[in-house]
Amino acid sequence: MAKWVLRLLGVLMMLTALVLAFSRAPDRGVESLVARWAPPPSDFVEVKGQVVHIRDEGPRGDPLPVVLVHGTSSSLHTWEGWVKAIRPQRRVITFDLPGFGLTGPFAGQYPRDDYRGDRLAAFVIDLLDVLKLPRVVLGGNSLGGEVAWRVATLAPERVERLVLVDAAGPVFESQSMPLGFWVARLPVLAWLGQRVLPRALVAQGLVTVYGHPERVTPELVDRHFELALREGNRRALGLRMQQLQRGEGADRIATIRQPTLIVWGGRDRLIPPAVAQEFQRRIAGSRLVTFDDLGHVPHEEDPARTVVPVKDFLGLK
Repeated sequence: MAKWVLRLLGVLMMLTALVLAFSRAPDRGVESLVARWAPPPSDFVEVKGQVVHIRDEGPRGDPLPVVLVHGTSSSLHTWEGWVKAIRPQRRVITFDLPGFGLTGPFAGQYPRDDYRGDRLAAFVIDLLDVLKLPRVVLGGNSLGGEVAWRVATLAPERVERLVLVDAAGPVFESQSMPLGFWVARLPVLAWLGQRVLPRALVAQGLVTVYGHPERVTPELVDRHFELALREGNRRALGLRMQQLQRGEGADRIATIRQPTLIVWGGRDRLIPPAVAQEFQRRIAGSRLVTFDDLGHVPHEEDPARTVVPVKDFLGLK
């Protein structure tokens, strides 16, 4: 028996060595990523010492800009389809949250290791201050949706309208979760994940959150893979996942009084559609639109179709 155990350990050690050898992926400096992932109209602004990747598009005279916040392990690029549809008539601002995309981990005056929901919401309020935006339409997907409703409850005077896209908030049980998220939640594996990153792991995560897996393109995998390698992002993801407490502060959702549109993918297995119904129940007067064939990122998977109720909500043609 001992002989077989030793052999099994030997095989596991060999497999681990192979993974390390073929999947080693060191951090990349932000300068090496800017040319591909921050072409015009991308820009960088400073918020309390934190350098933030941002895009500010559409008519600058718009008194009520639309601000969109991406989800976990994503970036401002996820909103490109919606931005293209909205920017002819409205100013639209997208950006990379701290810990993700080209913005990278918290720096400057911010606590380095706090990626809880209210900390990210406070950062968004700081960004609005820097951009001199007293009041906005605020939308978000997944983690970004959680950040959006937290901003609406922490600073209700700053949010005119709210758009929640497959947003986190009430307690829920995932039917399926990207393997990379599980890795990030466990400190030992998260440490390993900061040093190796199989491209196949990134692809698996995207397939998990799309309602139509065949729509996951090599270019989409490239974007998520390369931006995950931005220096400090993998460590920040581990901290975010380890600090995650589902349902924390969710009692505040019922205090939301802003007109709210809830958009959801019927095939979302990460945050299931029952959560959308819970948001609708808690937010008085909210409207729910479900796209039965789409997954966790409906705005990215089918922007042309999913932006239609958003434009109607905003009074756009």
